[in-house]
Amino acid sequence: MERSLVLVKPDGVQRGLIGEVIARFERRGLRLVGAKFMQVSLDLAKAHYAEHEGKPFYDGLIAYITSAPVMAMVWEGPNAVAAIRQTVGSTKPAEAAPGTIRHDFALEVGRNLIHASDKPETGVREVALWFKAEELVDWKREVDRWVFEK
Repeated sequence: MERSLVLVKPDGVQRGLIGEVIARFERRGLRLVGAKFMQVSLDLAKAHYAEHEGKPFYDGLIAYITSAPVMAMVWEGPNAVAAIRQTVGSTKPAEAAPGTIRHDFALEVGRNLIHASDKPETGVREVALWFKAEELVDWKREVDRWVFEK
């Protein structure tokens, strides 16, 4: 079972889209195992975006993610990372497929509403960065046998 970090970023929070994002992942069949509404600290922002340090857009990323609260979540399921990325859509909203979150609600890269882990390994690292083990809930839904094959 894969896990992915999903952040409804400040623009999504300010626009009241948390519920829409959650509903789309639930309808997709993914299982929510952790969630917290939080203000991102400077240290967490720097750790999250460490791979971009030194790039021209780095300071803007840090300023933006710390500008207002985010909804941080962990979703799981078979092939969760790919399923979430597909549901979210392309980083560039103008290139996102119709029906994806970014296509339906975003116009610009700098306000693309949501972050999702890009690979299973990234999901493991990001989940550990944003959530303590005791903040994640290991649970099963009655519907899981109708969504997950195994």
